[in-house]
Amino acid sequence: MLSRIGNTPLVRIRRLAQGLPDGVEVWAKLEWFNPGGSVKDRAAWGIVQAAEASGELQPGMTLLDASSGNTGIAYAMVAALRGYRVKLCLPANANAERKRVLAAYGVELVLTDPLEGSDGAIVEARALAAADDSLFYCDQYSSDANWQAHFRGTGPEIWRDTGGRVTHFVATLGTSGTFTGTSRFLMEQDANIRCISIEPDSPFHGLEGLKHMESALVPAIYDPSLAARKLGAPTEESLALVRRLAREEGLLAGVSSGAALWGALEIARSLDQGVVVTVFPDSGERYLSEHHVWQEP
Repeated sequence: MLSRIGNTPLVRIRRLAQGLPDGVEVWAKLEWFNPGGSVKDRAAWGIVQAAEASGELQPGMTLLDASSGNTGIAYAMVAALRGYRVKLCLPANANAERKRVLAAYGVELVLTDPLEGSDGAIVEARALAAADDSLFYCDQYSSDANWQAHFRGTGPEIWRDTGGRVTHFVATLGTSGTFTGTSRFLMEQDANIRCISIEPDSPFHGLEGLKHMESALVPAIYDPSLAARKLGAPTEESLALVRRLAREEGLLAGVSSGAALWGALEIARSLDQGVVVTVFPDSGERYLSEHHVWQEP
């Protein structure tokens, strides 16, 4: 199972990219093809591997972290295979699909104030870690193993699958691991590659899993100097693209994928030539109970 993490498909966006100049291509990496169903498999396995190698994670310990859901699910899969249990701090308003999947894996949930979002879950996880040394605090927001998983995996895969033609990399910001690690790798291959970060355009948004950095606890691994541009994605336009991906491209993608595509198309429209690559973090199957995502306003 763990050997199946990574090497996810890279597909071209065609119908939603109509009207672009002939020399401009938009591609998306489909991360729900990871065995745990999201891009977070990469970071979760990377964090556990690094902790085992350093001796910080010992048999019998419980993995602890804060998550909006996908990383928790990834930890649960990895933990089942490696013989650990998982304790997860999760905002109480996390959707039904995530809670059901976590329950199926036997994860112990600590539900936190929904009004505090992922930041409230982080604060609670830090308090629990300080009080109990039988817990291994994975701390996805601060662990270098998070971005390193993308430096070793996501970046090389994009470089390989585009034949080195990628000119622009666009990624949304949550922990920022995908953006940081992938950008560092790609810029080492070609310093002319432009990396663009996408975050919600407002502190009050409906883009689950994404951080508005100015108003949030900023992840320690976030490196804003990597971004040639920083764009703010509007919620309604991003959700409209999620619906269009399903109905026009046959891609049932998650909410943050709409923001990623919004950013990729914004960049693509400014080009005469280029290969724009983005990452779709998870599937729309994890949002089916969120009727506002799928219904036209």
